[in-house]
Amino acid sequence: MALATSAIPELDAIVKGGDPRRQADVIRKISDLFAQGAAHFQPKHVELFDGILIGLVPLVEIDTRARLAEQLAPIANAPPELVGLLVHEDEIAIAGPLLRSSPLLDEPTLIEIAGAKGQGHLFAISERATLSPPVTDVIVSRGDRDVVRSVAGNSGAQFSSLGYSGLISRAGDDGSLALAIGRRHDITQLQLKELLEHSADIVRRRLFDMASPARKVAINQAMIGIGSAPASRGGARDFARAQREILTLSYAQELNEAALMAFAKEHKYEETVAALSVMTGVSLTIIDHLIRGDRHDPILIMGKSLSLQWATVRALILVRIGPGRPNPSIPEMEEARLNYERLVPATAQRVLKFWQKRPGDSAA
Repeated sequence: MALATSAIPELDAIVKGGDPRRQADVIRKISDLFAQGAAHFQPKHVELFDGILIGLVPLVEIDTRARLAEQLAPIANAPPELVGLLVHEDEIAIAGPLLRSSPLLDEPTLIEIAGAKGQGHLFAISERATLSPPVTDVIVSRGDRDVVRSVAGNSGAQFSSLGYSGLISRAGDDGSLALAIGRRHDITQLQLKELLEHSADIVRRRLFDMASPARKVAINQAMIGIGSAPASRGGARDFARAQREILTLSYAQELNEAALMAFAKEHKYEETVAALSVMTGVSLTIIDHLIRGDRHDPILIMGKSLSLQWATVRALILVRIGPGRPNPSIPEMEEARLNYERLVPATAQRVLKFWQKRPGDSAA
């Protein structure tokens, strides 16, 4: 502690003097001392370093702050206030090392930064050794192509059902992402089937070629399921009449949740899809493609973005399954209801905006 203690009387002079070289030199000396002895310091010592460094850091250049962040990133008892200051920097050279590996960053902090900062910060977070589903939800909804590929390839990342739906939706026109998802050990059979259904033949072949024997069996089973899908759900539909009816309702300002509920309860698939298209601003082709999938998540996302009641969302789920087919089990429907309640409206809106930007023929 001698170096830190001897430096304290000089701090006022260094701060007031404004000599960047002296300020940087003191930071280097103190940070080196801390890094060398961190394993042996007690909380009161860490607090002392925190107080000294946090007063100097805002005064020095980026490269000095970046070096300090690199030093502190792997240290479990790094000065917490200083880490909090550095990790919120807009400069990725400073925030990046901490976002990638600092054990001091908790889930709320990661979610906050992932939701507010740029793609460089998202990419750094995507490389952490472990990531919880609430964090990956934000990464998938906000990340660009490189970020989403990175998090999909991170074996320590966990995804919610919503997160997986977002990954699979984005993999439809990104073969590299599809391959990263297909190699994950936590992908379920239903998710694998949905991924393959969205993927081009060349991606399917590459997934099969690089798969383990057990995964090859799963891929074959998924492909059989895709090939045997009921024609009523996979075949072409004529939406022209339904579109005319929905547009008439829309012009009369009568297209609302009650009208949507009525279409759904009567199992009017084309009218339901056309209504959702107008109400969400997502192309009819994409709405049709999303609903014909094997998962409820797209309906939950659309329902939350429109602030629909659960009764309406439930009716939409039954439309997706179709008349004459077994309804979801009580536990499955209860899980869907709980997922709907937990779904954050802002997250649903971000996914909806992604769907709105996709060209109508990309999901065909």
